[in-house]
Amino acid sequence: MQLLGGDIGGTKVKLALFEGNAGRLARRRTQSFVSHEHDGLAAIVKEFLAGEQLSLRAAAFGVAGPVERGHARITNLPWEVDANELRQCLRIDCVTLINDLEATAYGVTTLDAEDFLVLSPGATPPVSGNAAVIAAGTGLGEGLLCWDGVDHHPAPSEGGHADFAPCGEWQIALLNYLRARFDHVSFERVLSGPGLVSIYEFLRDTGCGVEPADLGQRLQREDPAAVISHLALEGTVPLCVQALEMFVAIYGAEAGNLALKVLATGGVYVAGGIAPKIRAKLVDGTFMAAFRAKGRMAFLMDKLPVRVVLNEDTALNGAAECAARMAQKEERQ
Repeated sequence: MQLLGGDIGGTKVKLALFEGNAGRLARRRTQSFVSHEHDGLAAIVKEFLAGEQLSLRAAAFGVAGPVERGHARITNLPWEVDANELRQCLRIDCVTLINDLEATAYGVTTLDAEDFLVLSPGATPPVSGNAAVIAAGTGLGEGLLCWDGVDHHPAPSEGGHADFAPCGEWQIALLNYLRARFDHVSFERVLSGPGLVSIYEFLRDTGCGVEPADLGQRLQREDPAAVISHLALEGTVPLCVQALEMFVAIYGAEAGNLALKVLATGGVYVAGGIAPKIRAKLVDGTFMAAFRAKGRMAFLMDKLPVRVVLNEDTALNGAAECAARMAQKEERQ
C-alpha cells in the first residue's frame, strides 16, 4: 500500500512516500521544500511526485493551524490548504488534513524506545490511559491521545494559544512586559523560538543582566533563539543562562497543566524542534520541578511518565500513520 505523508509548517514543507506493510510503515523517499518559495501545497505535491509511477492509496498532511471541514489556513504562512484541491491533484479520494500536533500524536504511536529521552519513568507498573503531547518550536503545539481501553486515538488542540499563566513574581513581570507588546499573551508567545528571545529581552531590559558588547550584533545576524540557547548551554553568558532557565521552567509548568487537563496517565511527550536541542537543560531537574509543582496534585504528577521525543520526523511519520489508518478503515467499510 503506497501512502503520502506531509508535515507542513510555517517555514518548511516535508513530504515522504511510504509503503505500508503488515502494520509497519517503510519510508521510500523524502524531500523538503522552503515554504515561501512556492504558491501553495498543491504545487509542492505536484513537484514532489513528478515522474513517479505510483498507485497511491491515501494521503494525509499535518498542518500548522486548525483544520475546519478539510480546510486550513497555515499559521505564520499566507497559505490556505484545501483537502478537495489535493484530492483533485492526487486523483484519489482518501486525502485528509490534520493539525500538526495531531500528526505528532499519531507519530508518537510509531516510535521505538530509542526515539525517546526519559525525564520521568512514571508509575511502576505502567498505567494505561490518555496521553499528552506538547511541542515548542517556531510556535507551541499541544495535542492529546485519547485511550479507549485498547488503542490511542489522536486528537487536535490549539492549547498553545491559551492565556499564559505566570508562576511567581518574575513570570508575572514577564507577562506585564509582553502585554505592552501584544494584545494577547499566549503560552506560544513564551514557549517558542521567538518566545525564548522575548524572555531574553525581558531580562536584559529589566536589568537582570548585562548583554555582552558583541552579542547584540550577533543576535541580529544569526537565529537569535539558537544563539541564546547555545550560549546558555555553554554557560558563558549569564543572561542567556537565566533566559533558558525561565523558558524551561515555564515549559515544565505548561506541560504539567496539559497533563492535568488530559489526565495523562499514559504519558506526556515533549516534542517539537527545541526540546532535542536543549536536552542537557531538560534533564537537570528544572523542567520536572515545575511540572510537578501542582499543589495537591503533586502526588499524581510523580506517577505520569514524561519523555522527550528525539525523532525529528515524528509528525511526518504520524501523517503517514493517519493515512494508513484511514485507508484501512475505508477497506473495512
